[in-house]
Amino acid sequence: MATLAKPNLPRFDVDIFQNEFLADGAREVNAIVTVTATGGGTTGGRPLGVADAGTQGAADAAVVILVDCSGSMDYPKSKINGAREATAAAIDALRDGTAFAVVAGTHEARDIYPGDGTLATASATTREHAKESLRRLTAAGGTAMGTWLAKADKLFLTRRDISIRHAILLTDGNNEHESAQDLARNIERVTGHFTADCRGVGTDWRIDELRTISSALLGTVDIVAEPAGLADDFRSMMAGAMGKQVADVALRIWTPANASVKFVKQVAPSVEDLTARRAEAGPRAGDYPTGSWGDESRDYHVCVEVPAASIGNEMLAARVSLVLPPQAAGGTPEVLSQGLVKAVWTDDLASSTRISPQVAHYTGQAELASSIQEGLEAHRAGDVDTATAKLGAAVRIAHATGNEGTYKLLQKVVDVVDPKEGTVRFRKNVSEADSMTLETRSTKTVRVKK
Repeated sequence: MATLAKPNLPRFDVDIFQNEFLADGAREVNAIVTVTATGGGTTGGRPLGVADAGTQGAADAAVVILVDCSGSMDYPKSKINGAREATAAAIDALRDGTAFAVVAGTHEARDIYPGDGTLATASATTREHAKESLRRLTAAGGTAMGTWLAKADKLFLTRRDISIRHAILLTDGNNEHESAQDLARNIERVTGHFTADCRGVGTDWRIDELRTISSALLGTVDIVAEPAGLADDFRSMMAGAMGKQVADVALRIWTPANASVKFVKQVAPSVEDLTARRAEAGPRAGDYPTGSWGDESRDYHVCVEVPAASIGNEMLAARVSLVLPPQAAGGTPEVLSQGLVKAVWTDDLASSTRISPQVAHYTGQAELASSIQEGLEAHRAGDVDTATAKLGAAVRIAHATGNEGTYKLLQKVVDVVDPKEGTVRFRKNVSEADSMTLETRSTKTVRVKK
């Protein structure tokens, strides 16, 4: 483990967990990389509601709230009312000096505050004005989420001096008023420009659409089944956004000659495959985006394929670094912390067959997520046998790994006969909300038991 510190930034620590011993001729090296950021504070280093003396109006973060105002938000009316209350709660949670805007999203996108194509600066006065403007959040029109994302991007671009940029997107329905290709193009255009948390209220929205957005923009996706729960959820999301201290941190992986990265996945606090998002970063090195950081810890599963070697050989399989990009580090990339992944070939069977507890745990968590998603998909297709087998496997893994949150969600969908064996029966009359909650939260993981 190596740690480097930079003034005004969190301290980053990298810890590597692996079994470095390989059998004769083995080529695959697996490691769990734990990255911990500390010292960033939970409010970006400034108390909520307190402006930065001498730098009034100097924002250190920007937030755009995208609120679905399509016609369906009026049925029932509690949805649009809940959206107004939740947006007001999020505005109240803004730290003084934060740049922000509120956008009403339909088949188009209209910024209702400040309403002039720019971002306002949070203060007691602008927060009150913003909340007064929420009466203009009225339900009428269609849904085109790609257009909303493009509007957020334009607003963020008015403050190029701000590196921490975050959007909150709320919808209650499908993306019906633009093509899937248009949504994909808009997502691609804004990827890397800001992060986004996505929420679906009710049960008439599509998990795959919101997951696609949140995954590309390195945020979260969740369901709020009842509008009454929106305000608390928005407060929580805004608290998370206000806790970020540094943006655009990359996980840089260097491998030696003839070695290659097979995959990189975030595995805690949720499963997110980053493999396809590699950006070349010099000879034999690639950067994988991790988004913004505050005081927090995340785990990544790195799998490297190395050249086969004989007994007694050892090598550095990968060097893993946390890197601040040039635009954030004053012109040149800065290494914040790093760790080493090793490979040692041995004829000791006990050593070479031992699986790292961390690697085994997170392999199980990834299998848990896929089992839930595949099981629910099979159930929707009418394949009850496959659905029962997959969700039974999910129950077994959740029980064995102590993922109590997912286990409880599974129990709302299936009756558990034997958790150790994964023997289950589908419950009758499962609500759509319970099924969607299980699928939406299927990627949430738990850390390795101490």
